[in-house]
Order: sequence, then structure tokens, then C-alpha cells
Amino acid sequence: MKRQIPNILTCFNLLTGTVAILLALRDQTEIASLLLIVAAIFDFLDGFSARLLNAHSVIGPDLDSLADLVSFGVAPAMIIFVWSESCFLNLPPYLQTDWIYFLRYIIFLTPVLSAVRLAKFNHDERQKEAFIGLATPANAFFLGFIPYAADELSLLGNYWVVLGLALLFSLLLVANIRMFSLKFNNFKFKDNVVRYIFLFLSLILLILFQLGSFPVIILMYILISLGIRVFQPNT
Repeated sequence: MKRQIPNILTCFNLLTGTVAILLALRDQTEIASLLLIVAAIFDFLDGFSARLLNAHSVIGPDLDSLADLVSFGVAPAMIIFVWSESCFLNLPPYLQTDWIYFLRYIIFLTPVLSAVRLAKFNHDERQKEAFIGLATPANAFFLGFIPYAADELSLLGNYWVVLGLALLFSLLLVANIRMFSLKFNNFKFKDNVVRYIFLFLSLILLILFQLGSFPVIILMYILISLGIRVFQPNT
């Protein structure tokens, strides 16, 4: 039974993502966004419990990827897809054409490229200590919380901006860009300077802007990763 605990937690991740999709389809996008946090907690707990209990299973990695595809690929895409309709309706009447409306479907590159990224991750030895491309949970938190962030930054409610960000961040999932991991091998400050600075700044943003801070936090994460690549290319 002990060996199944991580898989059970993974299934809760999958269930949470499925409910988030259902809520998004019912136009309850803000509640659906909150479920991304719950899914992320289950995603953390399944790996943590597997290491703590030494309860690794053959199906564990594949089940985890399938759950992540639903919770961090399909769910955020559905959230932003449904929410983008209100952005479309805010366009000037002469722009509310069928083909411009159809452009919304570019958002579904997110689950497609999430699947590609997750498949690569399971077989890429380079991603043990860092990520190559944007991790699916990070992408999910960026897209899934745009509706909250738009309350503070109206630009994020612009139809073209939403579609552009959805396309850009979908491509970042499979980009050959090294991004730092938040995994700690130890807790020494000198070995984790970037992680501690990122977490400290993230905490400040969360206090100031609550749930609307997640897109900014993910953007900061990407910029820090790019900065590391420029100034410490061998890291």
C-alpha cells in the first residue's frame, strides 16, 4: 500500500485538473485558476512522498506526466480560452469578425506543446538539475492567473496581448533554453543564491498583489534564467 501513496496523490492532481476544466467550461475561470494551486500541491506531494517513503513505481513517472498534461496543459488553456471571449467582445465592432474570433484557438498550442515537453522531460538526462524550456506548472501559473492579473494591469485584458502571450509561452515550453530549478540539494545560501533571491522577491509580490502576482513571478523567473545564461553560460 505504501508504494501506491504517490500514485494516489498523482491521481488527485489529475482529478483536480479535470474539475478545473469543467469549471472553466462553465465560465467559472477564477475558481478554476485556484484549482491549479491545489493541483500543484498534489504534484509536489507525490514526488515528495515517493522520495520520503522510497515508494517509487514503474508507472509513477508516466502517470505523473499524464496528470500534469491535464492539470498544467489542458486546464490553463481552457481557462484562458474561455476568458479570452470577454477580451474579444471588448474589441471594436469592426474587429469582431469570425476569423479574428477563430484566432483564439491558437491557445490550444499550450496542451499540445505541454505534451511534447513532458515526453521529452522523462527521457532527458540534462533536466535532472535544471530545466530545458519552461516547466509546464510555470506556464500554467502564468496563463491560468492572467484573469487575476488583468485586474491590476488592464493590458493583460487586451485580446491581442492574450493571444500573443499564449503563443509565446507555448513556444517557451519546448525552447532550448536552460532554466533554473527550485530543487535544493542543500540549504546553504552560497549554493542557492538565485533560488533564495527568487523566492524572496516572489514572496514580496505575493504579499503586494496576491493571486495576480503569479504571471509576474513567472516572467521574473524566465528573466532570471535568461540572465544566468548570459552572465554564467557554463552554469
